[in-house]
Amino acid sequence: MIFMEKSLLPSIPAKRYFTIGEVSDLCGVKPHVLRYWEQEFTQLRPMKRRGNRRYYQHHEVLMIRRIRDLLYDQGFTISGARNKLQELVQGDRDKRRAEEGELEFDANGVNQSFDMPAALEASKSILVFQPSNESVSILRQELTQIRDLLFESRP
Repeated sequence: MIFMEKSLLPSIPAKRYFTIGEVSDLCGVKPHVLRYWEQEFTQLRPMKRRGNRRYYQHHEVLMIRRIRDLLYDQGFTISGARNKLQELVQGDRDKRRAEEGELEFDANGVNQSFDMPAALEASKSILVFQPSNESVSILRQELTQIRDLLFESRP
């Protein structure tokens, strides 16, 4: 197994989809490990196309890097990493809600609006990827090119 320091990982290109081989190179993890992690982490759900080929999106590449860091650099077990990811997802969600003024805290700073069933349900969902203006612009260009190709091929 080849271990790469986080700082040595290549930057993620501005693309919509990545093959398992590309993700393997970007994250320093072998393809069979990625397939195994898909079974262990519900947040990893790459799109599958012809011949069961996997296509990962940018947010999934970031998630894989986070999982890799938890397992290889911080020494978490699979179960521990899974729990830590759920905590991070809930923490991000609480932070967003607090910024929007939706959370209520008592005098001790305890979240009074915490809803355990909702928290459990939320932990099953995928992290939300907020695309940058650059990635939206690239996607728009790609879609325009596809549209142009479709109109060129019309009889």
